[in-house]
Amino acid sequence: MEKFNASISYDKTMWKQDIKGSIAYTTALYKADLLSEDEHRTLLNGLQSIEKEWSNDSFIIQPADEDIHTANERRLKELVGDVGGKVHTGRSRNDQVATDMKLWLKDHIMNITPHLIQLIQVLVNRGEREQTILMPGYTHLQRAQPIRWSHWLLSHAWPIVSDLERLKSLYHRINTCPLGSGALAGNPFNIDRAALSQHLGFTHTTNNSLHAVSDRDFVAEYLFWSSLVSLHLSRLAEDLTLFSSREFGFVQLSDAYATGSSLMPQKKNPDSFELIRGKAGTLTGNLCGFLMVMKGLPSTYNKDLQEDKVKMFETASTLMGILQVAAGAVHTLKVDEKACLRALSEEMLATDIAYYLVKKGMPFRGAHGLAGEVTRLSEQLGVPFSNIPLQQLTKISSLFTEDVSTIWNFEHSVEQYKAKGGTALCSVNSQITDARTFIKNFTLK
Repeated sequence: MEKFNASISYDKTMWKQDIKGSIAYTTALYKADLLSEDEHRTLLNGLQSIEKEWSNDSFIIQPADEDIHTANERRLKELVGDVGGKVHTGRSRNDQVATDMKLWLKDHIMNITPHLIQLIQVLVNRGEREQTILMPGYTHLQRAQPIRWSHWLLSHAWPIVSDLERLKSLYHRINTCPLGSGALAGNPFNIDRAALSQHLGFTHTTNNSLHAVSDRDFVAEYLFWSSLVSLHLSRLAEDLTLFSSREFGFVQLSDAYATGSSLMPQKKNPDSFELIRGKAGTLTGNLCGFLMVMKGLPSTYNKDLQEDKVKMFETASTLMGILQVAAGAVHTLKVDEKACLRALSEEMLATDIAYYLVKKGMPFRGAHGLAGEVTRLSEQLGVPFSNIPLQQLTKISSLFTEDVSTIWNFEHSVEQYKAKGGTALCSVNSQITDARTFIKNFTLK
């Protein structure tokens, strides 16, 4: 049961945050006249010594150390004697662990934010360099309309922008200090919780002790946020896995982000993207699993919540790896401009035929139907649109004139989408500017 109950094997990850919380709480006890100046100094020195032991990997975990909190308190008593027991005055592991987790998650968010920004920068930088490359855009995995490669790249940058905005909102909700809530009823001593929160770098203090010790919404929300990021990267990975196949041939992965087959020497497998795609399932599973842990728990703290850290730490580590690999793989891949161009075919200009008629005054529904007739005629004659004789087109509509030849051009096709968000060059440049402005001005605080 002791082994089953223990969490030290994984919650030791929070050693730095646990010591930080204990130092702040020791100062709060001193300010509340519950510690003498000598006791305060002794405890701070002891805690700082433990911090050094963890930092240089000399801290020795004992068999009776159930969790990071008991391990640090046990070591503190060994270093400073019985006065070490005073650090727990009015404090419970219930408010202690909630505080440690929030401090750890705040640190993690500060560390992962630059990797999200880096991925946006990789996509934007490539988009800026490779604006002239045209490729098919797809719906239902069927060739639909011509677009710019840069427009496709930016379509994967904007979800990450939204992820950063969501992360900022989440960071604000994490930034509330539960320390000083005790086991469930609050703190019976004259602890200045506002000053304690400020000491720990929190901007707010929890309002209800019952809620404070049981609240793990911030964990669930982080797990959801991470799942959503991973889903966005999984879609990017799926596209590039397809694009790197011989059937598409649009991109070639760097050897650093691909592997060979153990049997077939000609293979170059996009393992980096396949792993990203697979790990998105793992992160979503962590979210669903933890939501089931939280469902229907009675009030305040229950040991079920010990599962929170396992999911949080695994998700955080996995997501960090996903972001780094995604940025590296996208940065180093090569795009084959000629292969992208070869994939364009004139039937993708069918919508342009409808737009041509609309610009001459025909309602879109009617124009759409006539564009379908032109498509059928092209198939019957076995020729591309540009080779259909004008007299054949005029039988479909008298609005077709010599200027119809201007639409048999892929560059012309993409350049008509000048409205904000479109694939025209001016719109792509506007997206690049907006994305760079977002990155420049983004802050969590």
